[in-house]
Parts: sequence; structure tokens; C-alpha cells
Amino acid sequence: MHFRSTTIFLLSLALLMMAQATHAADFPRYWDGRERVSKPDLTAVKRIRFVTTVDYPPFNFIDNAGRISGFNIDLARAICAELDVTAICQIEARPWNELQATLESGEAEAILAGLRPTTALRQKYAFTAPYMRLTARFLTLNDHQLTDPIDKTLENKNVGVISDSVHQAIFADYFPKAHWIGYPTRELMLKDLKAKKIDAVFGDGSDLSFWIGSPDAEKCCVFAGRPYTAPQFLGDGLMIATTLQNSDLADGFNFALKSMEAKGTISELYLRYFPIDFY
Repeated sequence: MHFRSTTIFLLSLALLMMAQATHAADFPRYWDGRERVSKPDLTAVKRIRFVTTVDYPPFNFIDNAGRISGFNIDLARAICAELDVTAICQIEARPWNELQATLESGEAEAILAGLRPTTALRQKYAFTAPYMRLTARFLTLNDHQLTDPIDKTLENKNVGVISDSVHQAIFADYFPKAHWIGYPTRELMLKDLKAKKIDAVFGDGSDLSFWIGSPDAEKCCVFAGRPYTAPQFLGDGLMIATTLQNSDLADGFNFALKSMEAKGTISELYLRYFPIDFY
């Protein structure tokens, strides 16, 4: 996770919400409708404290009123409402490097901040099913879209990526014959795209989705081609982590996530924070 300007993000979010009706698509479904998930008995649970960060908008950020806000925050509240445990739910912000220690010390019951479930972490924590999968996307100027087959089109293009990022690794693996240019910052890369110094950028679809509608973009750009989920690079998706001793909570969260998907609750949250669809 890394810091981005909250002020710029909030301006972008307001503009994007205005475009929601015309630019958004339904959130993908992750649960098999035939799969049954039982609601666990949580009557013995006295507190459910979620910990997250505040430096990854629109998932987690501090709004203009100084309150913690974002997709993950509203997701936690919706889960608690679905489980009828709102009265014992709390949400607290901590620095990223303190999240695991806070969970392991018992100061929190769940991490809701995009913690990737590595093999080592699965030996310590219980993870829910994914509540969102991130994608990598191409972004181009409106009048310079990539055509299929993209791998052939890219042979004569210069594509910007963030140096030493996971998206650089995905691009190099998926398009070994294409030419990429590494950038130290997202801002410089997007500036060069607008100036036509490069033909496209390849990066985090969720991040690029609200940049497209931001004032900085000036309606310059669109997604090109398909989304790349690349699980070998991006993992299996965003999940909620609890301790193994609290695995009943993970089961409860899964029950809530499945129920909320069926009701359209998660789709509504997605449209609220990602009006320009990155799938």
C-alpha cells in the first residue's frame, strides 16, 4: 500500500460519482449460487474490531471531516449489519506495518486492508473468500486505442509502467516482445501519456479507473483491451484476515459476503467507489 493525495482523490471521486449511471457495470460475482454457507453462532463474540489503513483511497482514506472512509470501511459496516452485530463492531486505522501485530496481540479481530494471503500467512491467519479481485489494465488516449490482437499492436508501441512494480512484471511476462518504459512515479507516467510521449500505460485498473474521470485527466483517456487478473502476480484477491483462533469470524464474514453479493450490496458499494468500471 502506498500514499496518494487524499485531496486530489476526493475531487476525483466526486466527479466520478456524477458519471456513475453511464460508466459503471455490475460487480462480478464470486460465489456459486448453489454453494451453501452456514451462518455461525457469534453470540459469544464480545467485540469485532477491524483494523485498516488510511493511505489507499478509495479503499481507505480520511475524508474532509477527518473521518475514516472508503470502500473497505463501508464493506465492514455492511458485514456487521448483515450479521446483526453492528453494536459490537469497531473500525480502527493503524499504519500498515502495525496491522499484523495488532491482530496477533488481540487488539483487533480482523484485518481489512488488502493483506495478501501468502503461504506463510495462511499458516497464521484464517482468510475469507475474496471480496474483490484487482486487475491490470491498459490506458490510452481517446484517439489512440489499441486494437486486437494487442500483443501484435504493442510491437510498435511504447508502454509506460511503474519501474520495479508488479505491473512491470506482468507486462514483461505477458508481452515479452513489447517495449516498456519504466517510470519512477505514476504522475510522471500519466503526464507523458497526455503529452503523447508514450502510446499507453499499463497499471492498476482500480487506480486508473478514477484517474480517468479526474480533473487531471481532462477526459483524455480510456481503458483499452481486456482486464488482466494475473493471479500469479496479483494474488487471489482482497480478503479479510482473522487469527486461526477466530476462524468462526472468518466463516461469519463469508456468510455475510455471500448474502451481500446475492442482494447486490457489494455491487452497490463497487459502483459507489468505482463508477468507471475496471473489469
